[in-house]
Amino acid sequence: MDYPFISVIVPTLNEEKYIVPTLKSLKMQDYKGRFEIIVADGMSSDHTVEFAKAYADKIVEVNRKGVSAGRNEGAKAANGEIYVFLDADTIASKSLLSNIAKVFRNKKVLAGNPRILTTEYGKTMLLYTVANELGINALFKIKKPIMPAVCLACRKEAFWEVGGFNEDLKVAEDVEFSAKIRKLDGKFVFLRNTYVYTSPRRLKKWGVVKQLRAWPFGYIWIRLRHKQPKYDPIR
Repeated sequence: MDYPFISVIVPTLNEEKYIVPTLKSLKMQDYKGRFEIIVADGMSSDHTVEFAKAYADKIVEVNRKGVSAGRNEGAKAANGEIYVFLDADTIASKSLLSNIAKVFRNKKVLAGNPRILTTEYGKTMLLYTVANELGINALFKIKKPIMPAVCLACRKEAFWEVGGFNEDLKVAEDVEFSAKIRKLDGKFVFLRNTYVYTSPRRLKKWGVVKQLRAWPFGYIWIRLRHKQPKYDPIR
């Protein structure tokens, strides 16, 4: 089996409560190939960077806030053939990188994402998770995938060909990224046999309706009204 060099890029901003479990889950991967962990920090004022140094291979200082800036700066420092963008409050399953590598053996595959579950469950969380999975799966089937950057794998060349993430967008930057990369000649894969667990903190704070208005429908609002929803960056 071919083992591509994988760069895992984790954007952060004041993530001291979440970053250690996230990075530990990466350290525990069963992947037999080479991979690096890059934390791109947007000027945290807490202990995020201090905690991350125990696990990350590189700490990149990002002199501006915004998750897109963090992802782009992390990618600039990356040496891998495959980029895996992972949110700082998200736990990777042990086989995540192995399954990504397996899919990317097909050189036509440009990008994809695993199943995204939540770290907490209740009625609202369960409904959101089911809707998320069904929606993402349906979009892949009709060849119009939206790939959430909660965990998104992308071939290096394809990432830079589309110019990375739009740093002007406060929300739904991954919706726009998906729209751009879909225009390239390649395949996009929903990895049903692997998953990540992400924190529902934004959903708990906002509720389902406001969450959906920001993502994914926030991008439609931006395109039609040329106006972005109010959103304070959390990483």
